[in-house]
Amino acid sequence: MTDVRKVRVKVKKRKLKIGRIVITILVLLLMVLFYLTIRELPINNIYVIGNNILSDKEILELSNLSDYPSFLQTSNRSIISSINNNDYIKNVIVKRKFYNKVYIYITEKKVLGIYNDKLLLEDGTITDNIYNISTCPIIISNIDDIKDRFSEKFSLINNDIMLKISEIEYTPNDVDKERFALYMNDGNMVYITLGKITKINKYNSIYSKMEGKKGIIYLDAGDYVEVKE
Repeated sequence: MTDVRKVRVKVKKRKLKIGRIVITILVLLLMVLFYLTIRELPINNIYVIGNNILSDKEILELSNLSDYPSFLQTSNRSIISSINNNDYIKNVIVKRKFYNKVYIYITEKKVLGIYNDKLLLEDGTITDNIYNISTCPIIISNIDDIKDRFSEKFSLINNDIMLKISEIEYTPNDVDKERFALYMNDGNMVYITLGKITKINKYNSIYSKMEGKKGIIYLDAGDYVEVKE
C-alpha cells in the first residue's frame, strides 16, 4: 500500500498593524497643520536701511508690506519689483532673518540738479520735485541735447562737492562742446568739461591754495586759477 500523507500548508495571516498606520496618519496630519500654521505667520519686524529721500513709511507702502503679510508667502522678488517702480530707487536688496524679520536695503539715485522746476537724477530721469529738495544745484541753461551724457558724468561728482555747487550753466565753445560753468556757493566759478569732470572732486584742495581769495578756476584747459582783484 502506498502511504499517502497529507501535507498541511500553514498560511501565515498578516496582521494589520493598525497602531502604526494611525500614528503615521496622525504625524502627517500634524505636519500639514504645522505647515498651514507657519505659512500664515506674519512678518514680525521690517527694517528699512539706506533711504534718505523716501521715508520708511513710503518704502513699506511701495513694498506692499504695510499690513505685515505672511512671511513665507511674500517673496523677495515681489518686494524688490514693487519698490523698483519708484523713480528715486536705484537698487534694492531684501534679506530675511530669524523670527520673521525682513531687512530692506535701499540705494537711492543721486539728485544732480533742479532742471526746469523738476529734478534730474543720475540715470537721466526727470521727475517731479515732490519732496521739495533744494540742496542740489540749479541747472540754469538748456541741456536737453546733452542730458544723458551730462547725467552720466555729473553722477561721478562726490556728494560733498555737489553741495558746494549753486548753479550749473552749459557754456560750450569752439574748442569743447561739453563745457560747463559751475557757480560755487563760496563765490568762485569753475569751468570744466564732461571729460574732465572728476577734477572737481579736488575742489577743496584747490580752494585751500587760494588763501581765502575768490576767482575763476579753469579745469577745462590748463588747470589754473584767475584770482579776482
